[in-house]
Amino acid sequence: MRIQPNTVRHRPFRHLRLSFPCLITMSHAKILPSHLLLPTLLLLLFSSLACISAFGNTKGDEPRANDPVLESITMDPVERDTLFRVMKNMSSDRDWRSSNPDPCKPDSSWPGIECKPGSDNLLHVTRLDFGAAPNPTCKESATFPSEIFELPYLASIFFLDCFKGVETSLSLPPPTRKAPPPAYASLQQLSLISNPSFVGAIPSNIFSLTSLRVLTLSQNRLHGTIPDSISEVNSLVHLDLSYNSLTGSIPSQIGRLKGLVGLDLSYNSLTGSIPPSIGQLRLLQKLDLSSNSIAGIVPDNLQNLSFLDFLALSNNNLSGGFPKGIAKLQNLQYFIMDDNPMLVKLPWQLGRLAKLQELRLSNSGYSGVIPGSFAWLRNLTTLSLESNRLTGGIPAGLSDLGKLYHLNLSSNLLSGVVPFDAGFFKRLGSNVDLRENSGLCINGSQSVDGINIGVHVCRDNGSDSSLPKSLDKSGGTPFQVRNFCFQLMGTRQIFVKSGGCILEQTEIIFRSKLQN
Repeated sequence: MRIQPNTVRHRPFRHLRLSFPCLITMSHAKILPSHLLLPTLLLLLFSSLACISAFGNTKGDEPRANDPVLESITMDPVERDTLFRVMKNMSSDRDWRSSNPDPCKPDSSWPGIECKPGSDNLLHVTRLDFGAAPNPTCKESATFPSEIFELPYLASIFFLDCFKGVETSLSLPPPTRKAPPPAYASLQQLSLISNPSFVGAIPSNIFSLTSLRVLTLSQNRLHGTIPDSISEVNSLVHLDLSYNSLTGSIPSQIGRLKGLVGLDLSYNSLTGSIPPSIGQLRLLQKLDLSSNSIAGIVPDNLQNLSFLDFLALSNNNLSGGFPKGIAKLQNLQYFIMDDNPMLVKLPWQLGRLAKLQELRLSNSGYSGVIPGSFAWLRNLTTLSLESNRLTGGIPAGLSDLGKLYHLNLSSNLLSGVVPFDAGFFKRLGSNVDLRENSGLCINGSQSVDGINIGVHVCRDNGSDSSLPKSLDKSGGTPFQVRNFCFQLMGTRQIFVKSGGCILEQTEIIFRSKLQN
């Protein structure tokens, strides 16, 4: 409890004072290699303690534990009895009523609770945390305590890895004739994270929480659709429904949430298209819709999201071009759009995103050349364009990107001499992957220090390309050009029974290479 003397409280996942580096890095952790995931999550946990702050009073306004006025006041008896009922339902760590008969008093408090004095000269519960040490743990039979909404000053509820035994769901008591439950007006944060027995649908009366700013229902087993009424919670700043089994489409009126800064709907089973109204969320900094079944195009009005610094649309069914004004996203640092059937050329305008640090566009059917404008991305650390149909050479300017530490151009149709020197290969080491580009080669003077980049030495020592210096076009046997076919076709390695290349395909490839 914050009014205890000489006590350090660790409160993970507090309300966010929203510049959102803490939000974007949590989603970014999804795309890290497995061997880096655990260290990164630990780093994020500790860094979150520094980047997360409360919506409540500032430090100078908080009550002091040795305040004689504070010592003389107590809780409202009805509110105290409600709190004990909540604790009996949730935790068996101790007999809360007997061990802490006045839970808001400094000498009788427990972890996971915050209290503040009100204008009625009584102490009131403003925050309850469960599941994350040193907060109370949850017993196997715990279910969501709907009576928690009877606490009239409650501003924040947090459940982490709590509901694991009995299936339970989010229950919002309906308003009575007199008035809605008192916490409906006071609650600012509702967070339930990683609760395997937390099931059911998001209640349609979620709009009743008129002061809600942070709604996090991530890594649970929620199903059903996202209710349209969620667009009526106008106070929302952060909405995270990721890692559930939600279906249906994104509500078309989601653009009404004008104050929204973070929106994460990733890892569900959402369908339909990206609603154009998302372009009305002018304050949005993080948008993650990855790993759904969303189809159609990316709306042009996403260019209006001038504060956006994290955009993840991977693993959907999106197709067609990029937003025409994508270069207007000048604050974008992470653009992750792997695994979509885009089937277009890469736009040179991506090179205008000066703050971009990660660009991931793999396995999406992109064709044409790698734009030379990518060499303008001076802050780029990761470029992943693997498993597309990109042609032409690798832009020489990529070698000048001093912050680049991960480059994957494998499984394309690239050709020509690799333009990187020994220093580049030494700096990136095994983080450079150029495999399965049969037309690429390195010249004999390029040292890769034993690193397997998946590229052979050029036949003519790197002056032109990896093609043989001459070919007999008079109809020689397939065996005579077998090595060339091997190199050209990469992993396809299409053969007839005699062991040679298929003549018709070989002739077409020969012509396209020899017409120059």
